[in-house]
Amino acid sequence: MFVRIFILFFLSLGIGFAQNNVSGLIVNQDGKPVHNALVQAPELAIQTQSDENGSFVLEISSAALVTVSADSYQTYISEVSPGDVITIALLSTEVDELDQFSESMSLITLSDDELSEDDQAADNISGLLQSSRDVFLRTAAYEFSSSFFRVRGLDSDLGSVRMNGVPMNKFYNGRPQWSNWGGLNDLMRNQEFNSGLQSSDYGFGGLIGSTNINTKASSYRSGGRVTYSSSNRSYANRLLVSYASGLNTSGWAYALAVSNRWGESGYSDGTFYDAQSFMLSVEKVLKNQSINLTLIATPNRRGKSSPNTQEVYDLMGIKYNEYWGNQNGEQRNSRVKRLDEPIFMLNHEIQLSNTSTLQSSVAYQFGELGNSRFDYPGGSNPSPTYYQKLPSYFLADSDGPDYGGAYLAQEQLLTNGQINWNRIYDANINTTASDLPAAYVLYEDRSDDSQLTFNTSLKSFLSDEVSVVFALTHQALESENFAEIQDMMGASYYLNRDSFDGYAYNLEDPDGTAGVGDRFKYNYIFDVQQTEAFLKAQFSLNRFDGYAAGSFKSTSYQREGLYRHGAYADNSFGKGKKLSFDALSGKAGLTYKLSGIHLFDANVAWMQRAPHLRNTYANSRENHYVVGELAGRDLELEELTAYDVSYILRAPKLTARLTAYHTAITNASEISFFFAEGIGGDTSSFVQEISQNIDKEYQGVEFGFEANVLPALTLKGAASIGRHLYANDPSVYLTSDDFGYLDFGTSKMKNLRIANGPQEAYSFGFEYRENYWWFGFTTNFFNNTYVDASPINRTQNFLLDSDGLPFNDYDPDLARELLEQEEFGDYLVSNIVLGKSWRINRNFLGFFLSINNLFDEEFKTGGFEQSRNANFRELRQEFSNPIRQFGPKYWYGRGTNYFLNVYVRF
Repeated sequence: MFVRIFILFFLSLGIGFAQNNVSGLIVNQDGKPVHNALVQAPELAIQTQSDENGSFVLEISSAALVTVSADSYQTYISEVSPGDVITIALLSTEVDELDQFSESMSLITLSDDELSEDDQAADNISGLLQSSRDVFLRTAAYEFSSSFFRVRGLDSDLGSVRMNGVPMNKFYNGRPQWSNWGGLNDLMRNQEFNSGLQSSDYGFGGLIGSTNINTKASSYRSGGRVTYSSSNRSYANRLLVSYASGLNTSGWAYALAVSNRWGESGYSDGTFYDAQSFMLSVEKVLKNQSINLTLIATPNRRGKSSPNTQEVYDLMGIKYNEYWGNQNGEQRNSRVKRLDEPIFMLNHEIQLSNTSTLQSSVAYQFGELGNSRFDYPGGSNPSPTYYQKLPSYFLADSDGPDYGGAYLAQEQLLTNGQINWNRIYDANINTTASDLPAAYVLYEDRSDDSQLTFNTSLKSFLSDEVSVVFALTHQALESENFAEIQDMMGASYYLNRDSFDGYAYNLEDPDGTAGVGDRFKYNYIFDVQQTEAFLKAQFSLNRFDGYAAGSFKSTSYQREGLYRHGAYADNSFGKGKKLSFDALSGKAGLTYKLSGIHLFDANVAWMQRAPHLRNTYANSRENHYVVGELAGRDLELEELTAYDVSYILRAPKLTARLTAYHTAITNASEISFFFAEGIGGDTSSFVQEISQNIDKEYQGVEFGFEANVLPALTLKGAASIGRHLYANDPSVYLTSDDFGYLDFGTSKMKNLRIANGPQEAYSFGFEYRENYWWFGFTTNFFNNTYVDASPINRTQNFLLDSDGLPFNDYDPDLARELLEQEEFGDYLVSNIVLGKSWRINRNFLGFFLSINNLFDEEFKTGGFEQSRNANFRELRQEFSNPIRQFGPKYWYGRGTNYFLNVYVRF
């Protein structure tokens, strides 16, 4: 130690005589010198090596990017200037093997579910949290995500994801489309995460954190990796090959990855998986600047799984999926999600001075998103769980329970409970023989997006303690939305009319027909423009750190109808009115460092945001109507306010965080589509349910700790206790082709729980690491999970007869019982992980195994009330039946499941 101090002192004295040098020490994690480490300044084409004491001197005449590499250590990259005296601590690659296991676990969780953009998995927030070092957030990412737990109860659209500073959240629903870079785990590790309300250098961020993924080629450690994975979650197999060159003496670096994930079925029956991924990053480092090109392509397809009623689960088990059936001896899923949206990104970074850096990016993303399903204009519903095919239908017979029919329906479901593809083809062959249009077709709901993004960010240090960031971003999106026939299934043509009410889908061609590859049903374009200016100031003092940030965001939407719909001839074709939203937001935070061990942190935010596209138009497939327009209400900005306060402990062997939070969302809007009976007394119709002026409140506490009780043993735990409620009674109205518009007043939603996964979650476990073995065991407890309540069932429609007066047999006490929000039971889930790494010469071989839900616990992760029985009499009759016909539909978590990873790194 004395020798190293003396060397640093000597080097410091020499600065006045050698201002063209950068010098210092290179040590490992234990503070021991690393000799023969290669120190390079690639853009200056110079290099040197550290001596036996770890010291080095590199002659440079200007600021430069320096890389330090050594056998068995990770490459270190930093910007240095003449006269700098530095100490560099290199991280061991052997220790890193187990750290990479930890870091990759949430990435793998995302890989399992990243293609699921259904209501449940789309809000899986583990991707936002994967790069966090915070013990609570890492627990939320690894342990809680399988139960679709949401940090602070908030959806993933309130988290910001960027890639090299470019926003990646989608305009349609505000969520990041994780599958756009799925399967590229090795090149997605370089992430900067800011939790909760905290500040980011790349943009204003959200309420549950912001992540920036860095894909610069020089940031990857040189070397390659081959990984094979086996799982029974979403895919059965994964093969990933990656290689990074590191920065060479000419200032060039590249990194690439290729992967394939495949399987005939995941945990749920019939959920095939077919996903390929490719990424190339090339960087040129020049004097004081660098240019990087990133190309990403991840075409993928996967079979979806269905939510089901409890009646179906009781008969068929939690793996049952109604969407598939055998055709010619092979499984075929009718609900397939297909995504192919390549990304091209060019990034430039320049060091304007020793205190200022300018980063600029341009990105272009285009491609197709398709979700397939049946249309059956001339046939019966092909679903094997259609309500008229289930035992409950026969038990609800108006003449009394039909037990014989119920038994036959049960046996039919048990023996032939999948899609009957042959019957569908037979029906179409018959219509063709009679020169009739198709009885069935298989089609895709398509969204073909083209998006261009420009982003620039300037960061300057006004002093050693104070920095400012200014960023400007502009995004332009053109989104084509249409239905396209994928398979005629033996039919000769499709008549482009609504078979239910006879409306022409396009009055410009009222008797038009369609075949494979043709657009039909609906066809329109969204044009979106958004510009954001962001400013942040940050300071760091001995006792205090703080920041303040502000954002102005201007957004415009416009719908252009390419079809003139028969039900909305005057309000569906051509360009609709242009909608504009100007949003202001601000946030600030302060950290008080009582000592290096005890810290206190507080953050506050006030945000405005434009409604997402999905919540802007009442029914964009058919008309221009904006949410609220028919009700005479304007569509306004959502407003969000939030604050949190934390105590943070950072002792040598104990880290912990305790946080209290409060979030309020006001003036939100939501849209649902369903078939309802009992509208206005006894009307049945396919409706759009529009809820406006929704207020929500989220409050609770978070706690996490990690304690090194022995050198090889770490105890860890986390807890989240939340109370997430509707804070008011929102306004509700319905629209339909059949009756136009019906205003239902307000819905009695106040104080109902928000359906956002478990509102209480607890975790306790341990990790044992020794000799490059890692074993961990965790038990997690979940409680307070609620079904998603139906707004229409809680409006005046529920109690009014067709004459507008209350039902003469209305019973308020019974109604309260019928409408009580269902709470799911609590449950325990235990998980284990096991990992090991071996060094073979300069290469590494390793594996890790994770087994989740070790004891095969069955639990519901979510569900929603069906709104088909929309009034008191309908719902009372429903509950009086032996089995409910239209009970809630649920999602169940996976039973015992595993993920095995084997890799070689060279």
